[in-house]
This record gives sequence, structure tokens and C-alpha cells, in this order.
Amino acid sequence: MTTPTEVKYTSLSLSSLITYFISCFVLVSCLLEDVPLTLATKASTLPSPGDGWSWDHGVDLNEDFRILWKIINQDITFEIQARTMGYVGFGFSPDGNIAGSDMAIGWVDRGHTYFQDRHIKRNGDPEPVVDPSQDYILIMGYENSTHTVLRFRRKLNTCDAMHDIAITNDTMRILFMYNEQDPLHGSVKPGRLPDPASSFRPYRPMLLTQRPFSQYKHQDHVRILELRNEDVELPGADDTLIWCKMFKLDDMKHKHHLIRYEPIYDSPSSVHYLQHITLRECHGIHEELEEMAREQGRQCMGARDIPLACNAIVASWSRGSNSFTFPDETGYPMESRQAKYYLMETHYNNLQPDVTQLPTRQMADNSGLKIYFTHILRPHDAGVLSIGMDPNWRHIIPPGQNQVVSEGQCMEDCTAYAFPAEGIRIFAVMMRTHLIGKEVKLRQIRQYEELPPIAHDSNVDVAYQDFRRLSTPVQAMPGDRLVAECIYDSSSRKAITLGGLTMKEESCIVLTLYYPRQNKLTTCHSLPSLPTVLHSLGIEQLATDSNPVLISAPPELAGMTLETRLLSYDWQNQFNEFQDATRKGSFKPLCWGARNHVVPSTEYLEGFNINITKTYKKQKHCKHKRLFVTEETAPDINFPVLHEVDNNNIIEGAARSSRSSATDGLCSAQSYSRTITVALSSLTTHLLMVQHSALSRWQRSWWRWRWWFLTS
Repeated sequence: MTTPTEVKYTSLSLSSLITYFISCFVLVSCLLEDVPLTLATKASTLPSPGDGWSWDHGVDLNEDFRILWKIINQDITFEIQARTMGYVGFGFSPDGNIAGSDMAIGWVDRGHTYFQDRHIKRNGDPEPVVDPSQDYILIMGYENSTHTVLRFRRKLNTCDAMHDIAITNDTMRILFMYNEQDPLHGSVKPGRLPDPASSFRPYRPMLLTQRPFSQYKHQDHVRILELRNEDVELPGADDTLIWCKMFKLDDMKHKHHLIRYEPIYDSPSSVHYLQHITLRECHGIHEELEEMAREQGRQCMGARDIPLACNAIVASWSRGSNSFTFPDETGYPMESRQAKYYLMETHYNNLQPDVTQLPTRQMADNSGLKIYFTHILRPHDAGVLSIGMDPNWRHIIPPGQNQVVSEGQCMEDCTAYAFPAEGIRIFAVMMRTHLIGKEVKLRQIRQYEELPPIAHDSNVDVAYQDFRRLSTPVQAMPGDRLVAECIYDSSSRKAITLGGLTMKEESCIVLTLYYPRQNKLTTCHSLPSLPTVLHSLGIEQLATDSNPVLISAPPELAGMTLETRLLSYDWQNQFNEFQDATRKGSFKPLCWGARNHVVPSTEYLEGFNINITKTYKKQKHCKHKRLFVTEETAPDINFPVLHEVDNNNIIEGAARSSRSSATDGLCSAQSYSRTITVALSSLTTHLLMVQHSALSRWQRSWWRWRWWFLTS
């Protein structure tokens, strides 16, 4: 075989090539992004359309800090608009505390943008320290006379489990901070952020992966109605107030579709106190309903004081949500001949007061719901089905446990009776727990097979319980069993927690929005049967002739009341026996229709868990970490690594982007063209040298892929 003629050329080290490639990529990326952009003096103002970016979501975290974001495949791009001339920080907390958080920190100083991927240690030091792996990539940064703006991207899952928090379909606890000062002379060394502890603001729970809604455009045929409370006195301290207000709507002579609703905040105080607003449809004409419609409103305790006729839920809003818009194919039906009374149930409670922004408390509140409806009907009527544990003392959550599982079962007998033959399509869900709720899952079981969960949130937060649209509507068929599974963390509590409606009690409810609507089943709950509760507490028999009811067996518990037994139970050592007896024991199904009719044959029905023969298991995987701009690291290539992690002596040149501030003016289009041409030409020369070198075949492919990435 003839040996090819040996070609001699200039030798380049692999590390030099990588460094040059990175430098050219950063330069080209920055120049391509550096187009005219202005930010108004308010954080809620979006960049000008000439910026070329369209955002799927935007939220004001407070009056001075706005975030915008967009997800494309496995990448998420953020933009921060903060009213400050100092440094800003944005990231994610595992539990609402700053310890263990994942942060991106940046600032603009003397025309340079400094930006780092950081994290906060669990040793009590509030200053974020620089990560050894920089997984947040700066796109641009600038400041004007009032604001600092940073735009950056990252992978949803960076696979850096040590320092980054994956962005998932769970509720994310967003942490943000800002300060009026920049670090001294642009320093990136640890211990140099001015006053980080006081720069943090209260975290905000939020769902980042929500499917983007199409922008709502008001049309002439859509009417707007405001349903407001009247002079409700806000509760003090951490007390809960549940307020019921009846409305009489007798001018809808023909059927309309409710297509959107949003909260009405009467004042800045209302934002901090409003927890839930539920609008219920009341069927029939009763003196009680008419009397309540004439009243200013009354304090109520949820289902205990709500008229039985008001069982169907029309709309449900929770704190953290801005609004809800129905899909184009469906709307909730409203018609005076079917229902002319609507009950609005409002929960007030101040869970996390922000003392830096909370104004003087307003004693009288007039908040409520704004509903949008139209006479131009959509193809399907929508309905709301409530699934979960009925709020009752039989729902027992022991103290001092990291994981307590409760299950609210919607039995197949109830769905078989109510659902149409073609089934229903669930398109949105709201998962509700109270203060110690940790995880909620809506499971779907068909015969003996468990299907993928309809919805799952492993990081629920009481301050954010929004209707979340499913990426694709899920079909539930007659005979399916739907299970609301809730997991609680009661490790901080010394006493048991019972089911109920107040924030000191607990809840396990999943509200589902679906179509086509049916009226045979609106509430599908369950409760542990009394024999199951007694067995789980080690009680064999009660003395039926005593008042209050006393335990008669076993002998060691004889003479105790149920309350005494609950308080004396050895939860620390006998919790597993209690949990096992609760989950394997029988339960009482509670199935009601729109007019509070009990589903036939369920009054005396006793339910048990299904023996599932085919379970669903979620596959967990994480792609190899990408460093710099690659999707995966090539085999055996030694990328540069930041050493001296302990003292975080990161090279300043790798932590900043040397691009001009927006206030310094921007280059012309011709300058862009010349600069990009030079950069790409220089990069091409070096890539060709590599291509003709004695690199192996996979190395040449590696460089070609990256060249395609730059030019595509």
C-alpha cells in the first residue's frame, strides 16, 4: 500500500484551538445579539419590537423586577429587567430558603457586563459563590439610566446536580436579589458582593414550563362582568377568613360561554391576603339563595356553610395566577334558566408578608373576579370535576414524618355512571394542598393497569396553586379510576394535622377542567372508612353506649376517647403500621352530581385499592453535560476546567462579556458586518487547518459539527 505523502504545517495544540473557538463564538454571539434596544423606566415595559425576540411568558416578581422567558426544546432563555444600577441575581431555591440555591449573578460596570453561574452553600453564608461549571450562558447585558438588563440561557437540566437545580414541570421556587451597588471595580472574587443578605427578596413560586397561552385579544362580542366582595374586613396575623358572597345573574336569557377570568385586586393589601377565589354555580330557586343574594356577604367555612345546591364549580383562582383563558374549542356554559345564582367563596390569609413592601393594612376589601363571556358559543361545554380527599377529620396526618401519603379515590363506579361513552378530555388541572403539602399526583388506572399520571408536581407550594394547561388533553374513560395522591412533610409539626378547610388543617384536592361537560358527577371524593381509621389507631372496639364515645378494646386502650388516642399514639415508632393500615384499608366513596344528587348505588359502597398488575414508572435520564456551547463533550477531549474551586479564584476574563453598555451607543450595521466577516474568516482558516491535520476521524467530525452550529 502506498503511503500518503506527509504534509507539514503549523502545529496547533488542542487546548489552543478550543480557546480560540470559544473566543470567536462568544464574539460572534455577542455581536449578533447587540442590536438597538431600549428599556422604559418601568420594569414591566418590554423591549422594543426591533429587538427581534418574542417571549412566551413574562411576570413581575415585584414592582422593580421583571422576568421574561421562552423555552425552545431543552433550552430556556431568560431576560431580567431590574430597576437598579447595581448587581442583580436570579435563580432557584429547593425549598424557599437561600441555602442550597442555584443563582446567576450579573452586573454592568464601565461598559462591561459581568456574569457568573453561582450557588449558595449550606453553611449560612448568604453570598453566592462561583460554580466550577458555568452552565448559564450570557447572551447580552446592558444598563440605561434606570435599569439593568441581562439576557442569558441554560439547559432545563444542566446535569450539574451538585450546584444547579433542574427546571422541570414542578413548581419552581424563584429566588431573586438586587442591590444599588456594583462589586468593587468589577471584582468577581468571593466576599465582594455588597450586602448580599439584605439584597434577597421573598421567593416566588411559579411554573416555568407552562404551555404558552395565545395572547388574549378582546373582541366586541365578549362581555365583562365584575363580581366583587363588599367591604370585607381582612384578618389579622396568620388567621384565615373564608367569605361567601352570593350573586344573582338573571339577565342571561340565552346560553353564553365563559371564556376567561382573572382576579380583581382592590388594593395593594389584597395581593398579600387573597389565597383562593372559587365561583360556584347554584341550581334551583330557594329562599336561602335569594336571601344570601340580598346580603353583603357572610363568613363561612366552605362546604359546611355553602348551600347544598351550590356544588358545581365554575371558576377557581389561586394565588400566583394572573388569569385563566379557556382553549378555543371550549367554554363554561352560563344561562339564567339553568342557574341564576352564583356563590363566590374567597379565602383570605397572609402567609408570607413582605414587610418591605406591605402597605398599611386596609381594613375593608372589595376584591373579586372579573369574568369574560360571549353569546357566540364554542364547540364544547367545559366542566369542573373535583377529585380528592373530602375535608374531614378522618384525613389524619401524623406529626414528625418526612413523608405521609394520602389518597383521594374517584371510583370506577362513579366514572362509569357519569362519563359519556367517548369519555371526557381533561385539559387543565389545579392541585391543592395547604402548608405541609409536598407532592401531588393525579393518577389514572384503567382496569388493572396504571397509565402515565395526568398531572404530577413533586414540589407544590401553597402560595401557587394555579390551573395549569396540559400539553395534550388526557382522555378519561367510563370505568377509569382517578386517584389524587398527596404527600406531606410533617417533620416540623409536633401534633397531628387533620383534614379541613383552614390553613392549619390540610387538603388534598385536584380540580380538573374538561370537556364535554356532564352534570352527573361534579365531586368525586373519598374518605378512609371508620373501621379503617380505628384499625390504623390500634382500636378494636368502641363502647356505643357512652357519650362521648369511649374505646372498649383492646384492654390497654379501654376508657380512652378517640381524641386521647390520637394524642397518645406513638407516631415515632408506629407510623409505618398506621400508614400501611390507612392505604390498604377500605374507604368511603363520596360521589355527587351538580344538583347535589348522590350517584346511585354509591351510598353503601365500600372501596379498596386496586391490585395493579402493570405499573407506570417514569424513566429518569440526563444527557451528558455540555461545556461551553456543545451538547455533549467529545470522548477523551480534555476541556479546560476552572481549578481552585474552594476559593473561587475564577479568571476575570472568563466571567465577563466585554460589550458596551446600551448607554454608550451601539455599532452600525456596517461595523457588525465587517467584524463578523473578519471573525468568521479567521475562524474558518483555523478550522481548515484542523481539517487537514492528522486528527482522527471523529475529531474532524467534532469540528465540522461546531462549524455548522455557528453558520446555521
